[in-house]
Amino acid sequence: MEIDISCSRPAQARKAVAFCCDDAYLPFATHAAAQIAQLHPQRDFDICIVSAKPVTLPASLAHLDLRLCNVDPDRYFSGFSTDRGRSTAMYLRLLLPAVFFEDYDKILYLDADVHVESGNLSALLEIDLGTHPVAAIRDNPQWRTPSRMPDDFNALGFENAGYFNSGVLLIDTHAWNGQGILDAALAFGKEHGSRLRRNDQTLLNCVLYKNWAEISPIWNWQYTPASRLHEAMVSANIVHFIGPSKPWNARPQTLPPRFGKALRRFCASHFPDRKIDIPDGPGPGTKLMTKMLLRHLVNRKKMARYLARFPDDYTVIT
Repeated sequence: MEIDISCSRPAQARKAVAFCCDDAYLPFATHAAAQIAQLHPQRDFDICIVSAKPVTLPASLAHLDLRLCNVDPDRYFSGFSTDRGRSTAMYLRLLLPAVFFEDYDKILYLDADVHVESGNLSALLEIDLGTHPVAAIRDNPQWRTPSRMPDDFNALGFENAGYFNSGVLLIDTHAWNGQGILDAALAFGKEHGSRLRRNDQTLLNCVLYKNWAEISPIWNWQYTPASRLHEAMVSANIVHFIGPSKPWNARPQTLPPRFGKALRRFCASHFPDRKIDIPDGPGPGTKLMTKMLLRHLVNRKKMARYLARFPDDYTVIT
């Protein structure tokens, strides 16, 4: 499929980390990109920001050497379900393997609402996915209960199976394009339209049903009250703020302040017109902390069984 895309510069490597965002999320995507650049001072992969409309980076971030690209998603995803306040730009990740087919063999897609703490992304981009077009991490409800039936599958008549979170995707572009994943996704989306309960995540899980490789949750640690204390023990590489609470909008005593502080420092230097509040973390005597402790205590054995499936950062379950 011919897809029109414009980029600020040519590709400089055969693999890439890519974010898809609009101008509102640009500070958050570039914050994560800066964290990646700091962890990989001699990186052998590109970092791309892909948007529906052109975005402008402040001159103070020129040293990151980001590749800025834009492509119009409305041409391909018109009529697909969206959330309030979000557009078809959420489906841009589905276009990455097609638009970058000649540039990159592997693409690591990341949502903008992540905090990159550690990890060798270059090594992750080299892992073998077998015949699968994508490697991903199970959605959080299936961590403790792998046999839990996803609502998306139930609603669309699929049998129970593994279900992944679409916020972190390791994509083999050749397998993706060779298996016609984009065409299948466009056909499925047009047929089911508003029945895509979780938008791009529903669509991807249905099109890649039982055709994806599973990797460790340390690459997409979905930050919930039932998982955040475990994160401190496993040292997750990428923390993903699923749900409405983000470091830039969380209610007081919801998220630990370290995330908000890091983002505020970054925005003060590079996006001074954007105000980022620091949420107060839940104290040891709050109801939220007590509730989290109880949930972690109840789920500790289930979490241990799940984590034991991944003896190292680069284990792939096919």
